Amino acid sequence: MDREKVIKAVEQLLDALGEDREREGLKDTPRRVADAYAELLAGEGQTAEEHLSRTFTSDCGDTVIERDIYFSSTCEHHLMPFFGKITIAYVPDGKVVGLSKLARTVDVFAKRLQLQERLTRQIAEEIMRVLKPKGVFVVCEAEHTCMTCRGVKKAGSTTLTSCALGNFDAQKRAEVLNLLK
Repeated sequence: MDREKVIKAVEQLLDALGEDREREGLKDTPRRVADAYAELLAGEGQTAEEHLSRTFTSDCGDTVIERDIYFSSTCEHHLMPFFGKITIAYVPDGKVVGLSKLARTVDVFAKRLQLQERLTRQIAEEIMRVLKPKGVFVVCEAEHTCMTCRGVKKAGSTTLTSCALGNFDAQKRAEVLNLLK
């Protein structure tokens, strides 16, 4: 990210909005916005492989579920936040990963300009690619501020997306969803 370009763009935005950039509350706003975007989009250029490649041998063939992994992301359509919880379920095939590594994988993909549907699929595909489990199932439930703060203004509405790959048939997905209730 080019911090100086972001600062200049925010200055231009404030000017276009008719704001006085010299007033006390706005003097450091361009820099603060650049800092915020650097943090919000820190996943760009990162890979989840560095986290998922640290595995442990396991003969466990049962489903592993890490639920309620909180995330926040930035919608690429409106540059507004969306946030919620992700659940990752996978059936190991000889190796498991530390649970914190699943949360770190979520952050790698959430900390970018994103779409919820893509976020859900990217997490599932990367777990499949790196861990090579028998199957993976990712469920994402999020609140989008572009729906709750503007536009139709439907506070409290959430969007649910899921992605199942490998050996995660309808019966296995139903089992996981039932455990999440």
